Amino acid sequence: MNGLSYQICTNCVMDTTDSMIEFDKKGVCDHCNTFYRHILPNWHTDALGQQKIEALVEKIKQAGKEKDFDCIIGMSGGFDSSYLTYVAKEHFGLRPLVFHVDAGWNSQEAVNNIEKLVDGLGLDLYTEVIDWEEMRDLQLAFFKSGVPHIDTPQDHAIFATMYKFAEQYKIKYILTGANFSTECIRNPLEWMYYQSDSTQLRDIHRRFGTRPLATFPVTSILWHKIILPYVKRINVVRPLNCVPYIKQDVTKLLVEKIGWQPYPQKHFESRFTRFYEGFWLPKKFGYDTRRVQFSSLILTGQMTREEALEKLLSLSYDEATSAQDFEYVATKLGILGSELQSYMDAPNKSYKDYQSQEWVYTLGAKAMKVLGLEVGGKR
Repeated sequence: MNGLSYQICTNCVMDTTDSMIEFDKKGVCDHCNTFYRHILPNWHTDALGQQKIEALVEKIKQAGKEKDFDCIIGMSGGFDSSYLTYVAKEHFGLRPLVFHVDAGWNSQEAVNNIEKLVDGLGLDLYTEVIDWEEMRDLQLAFFKSGVPHIDTPQDHAIFATMYKFAEQYKIKYILTGANFSTECIRNPLEWMYYQSDSTQLRDIHRRFGTRPLATFPVTSILWHKIILPYVKRINVVRPLNCVPYIKQDVTKLLVEKIGWQPYPQKHFESRFTRFYEGFWLPKKFGYDTRRVQFSSLILTGQMTREEALEKLLSLSYDEATSAQDFEYVATKLGILGSELQSYMDAPNKSYKDYQSQEWVYTLGAKAMKVLGLEVGGKR
């Protein structure tokens, strides 16, 4: 554990598996203190939040006048994007184009949930399918690299494709399900490095890939933080930060109104992400993303610390399902189980072992916070 003696936060369940964690004199971690000092004072789901979202919705509607759609929503079939889609249509009266990127790993539950939402809300769905051979080659390159963040190819493809589509069809607003209510604590950087870092993606592929990325969509931090908002005038907004959002209540709403099917854990709508967060990260690196998810719910009053500690005593999913997923991932990638196991057994690497643009992200985050454009948590 990087030389640290084990310690767990006295307020949430983040611990020294995050090697950069810091504790104050009361044993409260810096994730919690960042939330209380910087996020909570600037997070409004009350009348102020209502006023803010109403003004935003009006801007979106004006920008979409005489167009088929006034905004675009990336839909994974997961919890946050599903609720965002429901709220956008039913509460805000927007006309979103639901955009789905098929990277080859959809669970049947995700496919069903997307269909139920689109049909139930009377929306249009556009699906972009990523070239499987290129996706497969890039994912294998990440396995061979030994880094924790092997889900980067899938996430990168989703972001890049959605941004490209919005620009191509002159849609000025991209709505994202990112929110403080269920994710006010971010995954430590060593667990999940920035998915949009094209420098790292290309370096890992150059070292371990076997075929060119001829059609794979590639984006960059400069593109979606500078070019998109300030040159192309395409805005990425987070509406769920302005409305009440209690996970248990929202689950009940989606089940009753849409026939939506819940997942055992956040992000498990993707078969690959389920393997990544439920198997690869905890078994190879000792990183349990439930600590981040549960701690976010603790801070926002949706779970007690005792409940979180109790849940952490058991695996995120059972050994039988884990074994099935291991075989499924190996078969899908066209390799033997023994080869996949060899990647599990290989020396652990970090994003720091490969080329990156970390300095750009660090500088940009500082500038955004100084300018008051972002109040996100520590990462």
